[in-house]
Amino acid sequence: MAEELVLERCDLELEANGRDHHTADLCRERLVVRRGQPFWLTLHFEGRNYEASVDSLTFCAVTGPDPSEEAGTKALFRLSDAMEEGAWAAVAVDQQDSTLSLNLTTPANAPIGHYSLSLEASTGYQGSSFMLGQFTLLFNSWCPADAVYLDSDEERREYVLTQQGFIYQGSAKFIKSIPWNFGQFEDGILDICLTLLDVNPKFLKNAGRDCSRRSNPVYVGRVVSGMVNCNDDQGVLLGRWDNNYGDGISPMFWIGSVDILRRWKKDGCQRVKYGQCWVFAAVACTVLRCLGIPTRVVTNYNSAHDQNSNLLIEYFRNEFGEIQSDKSEMIWNFHCWVESWMTRPDLQPGYEGWQALDPTPQEKSEGTYCCGPVPVRAIKEGDLTTKYDAPFVFAEVNADVVDWIRQDDGSLHKSINHSLVVGLKISTKSVGRDEREDITHNYKYPEGSPEEREAFTRANHLNKLVDKEETGVAMRIRVGEGMNRGCDFDVFAHITNSTPEEHAGRLLLCARTVSYNGILGPECGTKDLLSLSLEPYSEKSIPLRILYEKYCDCLTESNLIKVRGLLIEPAANSYLLAERDIYLENPEIKIRILGEPKQNRKLVAELSLQNPLTVALSGCAFTVEGAGLIEEQKTVDIPDPVEAGEEVKVRVDLLPLYTGRHKLVVNFDSDRLKAVKGFRNVIVGPS
Repeated sequence: MAEELVLERCDLELEANGRDHHTADLCRERLVVRRGQPFWLTLHFEGRNYEASVDSLTFCAVTGPDPSEEAGTKALFRLSDAMEEGAWAAVAVDQQDSTLSLNLTTPANAPIGHYSLSLEASTGYQGSSFMLGQFTLLFNSWCPADAVYLDSDEERREYVLTQQGFIYQGSAKFIKSIPWNFGQFEDGILDICLTLLDVNPKFLKNAGRDCSRRSNPVYVGRVVSGMVNCNDDQGVLLGRWDNNYGDGISPMFWIGSVDILRRWKKDGCQRVKYGQCWVFAAVACTVLRCLGIPTRVVTNYNSAHDQNSNLLIEYFRNEFGEIQSDKSEMIWNFHCWVESWMTRPDLQPGYEGWQALDPTPQEKSEGTYCCGPVPVRAIKEGDLTTKYDAPFVFAEVNADVVDWIRQDDGSLHKSINHSLVVGLKISTKSVGRDEREDITHNYKYPEGSPEEREAFTRANHLNKLVDKEETGVAMRIRVGEGMNRGCDFDVFAHITNSTPEEHAGRLLLCARTVSYNGILGPECGTKDLLSLSLEPYSEKSIPLRILYEKYCDCLTESNLIKVRGLLIEPAANSYLLAERDIYLENPEIKIRILGEPKQNRKLVAELSLQNPLTVALSGCAFTVEGAGLIEEQKTVDIPDPVEAGEEVKVRVDLLPLYTGRHKLVVNFDSDRLKAVKGFRNVIVGPS
């Protein structure tokens, strides 16, 4: 009888598997593989070699605290001659003396997560068990059978592997790109993402069922959407929008997800203060990319927050056009969420592809602050019965806005406001390029098209189906040049009379600082023209001067000023409203790389910024994130004061970089210049 087969060790072939599975950054000390794709193992036996005719090898892979074959969290499979499609399998590829090289394959629908792998070797009546090791299984957008399969290699690189990108802010007429370090492969982030799954309420309630459902990206996306905010659970971020961030970190200050996720883990899964929509979206993007789900951050300009699903945002104003009463339903200047790519076998055909997920806590969905995933295609078609949360997302891009002016006698008069259109310039970073891609067409049919009317009919969006009343007098807010923070500048009410009659009225112009979520601050410029006459077929531009001394102390970190014009024609009992949000440009951060970036060579980056204000700055600091930094997030404090017009320069040492492209993401902060962002590509050549 043959002697017992004894395993000396198992080599998890980290380097080869990391390369084949696009997980090299994660595979330095552990095995991380993607489902539905073979990975290598080498077994080293001692005493005698493996003999197929004598020895039987059975493998066992388990995940979660309560593994079972029925739940799909435990798999038993024998060494066989051929791969079996859609099943756990092990196949011998090569045998040399006492080593046996194997290919192990996982099903393309296996639950993701942390696995233990063991071996039962039996020879006749005797057998031994050996622990082979641990591995982490991720979703696989390279595998056609996986629900997250994406067939463009360029898109897989962008939406799964790319660790830096841009998030779009500003206003619809002045789109501002903010660099962000997603950092999904940085040290410790994968473990933090798995911890996030393991503290979610569904896991705590029924761990076995939760781990089993991790095979489904729809389920995982919904869990992540709920766990990035802390409203119902031990989630990552606490939202705050009132400009009082003294006991935490201002949402504007973050330049990447890594620091946020590490703080959350280090503090025992205690919420991190503070987030706003783009921070929630960016952290969700990091977690979903890390788990292998192709994901991108999108920004919607003039985004409606509709609480009662009537697709209508109503503003009630006094006779001066000022909004009365605090409203929770409002138009956000911009709002960010994420889209993840996956199939939707739970829905009708045609709804696979990009799914909108919104981790910012706004409304509850099935009792939890999460939103989505909902197919972007369903939003475009006006199909509001679709899971999950289609009515809310549809309203974000399609709600109608009605302005009511309350007159002296208490009666309400509808004002005409053609300047505010909900759901504009929906933006995401382009694939493979540092440029903006406009994806509005994914959410909406062209305005006025028959398809748009059909979508509105399907959504029962009666407001949009009513023909808009047109008048012969129109007004819009125009801007001049040089709208930089620290400067005085002009804005204009541009009024057109395209009728043969003369019109006479009163023009009220008002500028107020505003946060990106629509909350208004103090006035920083007003004009009241009691008698304005408009000749037939004429145009007029009336300027409003906005002074730095008026806005300097009340400008929020959003850098936004809302300009409102109200033209009142008493004779016609007509109210014409126009609004525009103006983004004030921050000074540029210049990032110079001193010396030529060569492989394995140290580098120095020089950061500089000129104080554009008429006053000195104090409390100034540069914060830097990205590859090659000596610390994960490096902060350089600058001595006070930085005088008006003065340029500050600092140098940051970079560790030797390897071949490729690295982005430095920089934030400058001071008492009066908050959250100024900059970035630089560093392309490393051979040494």
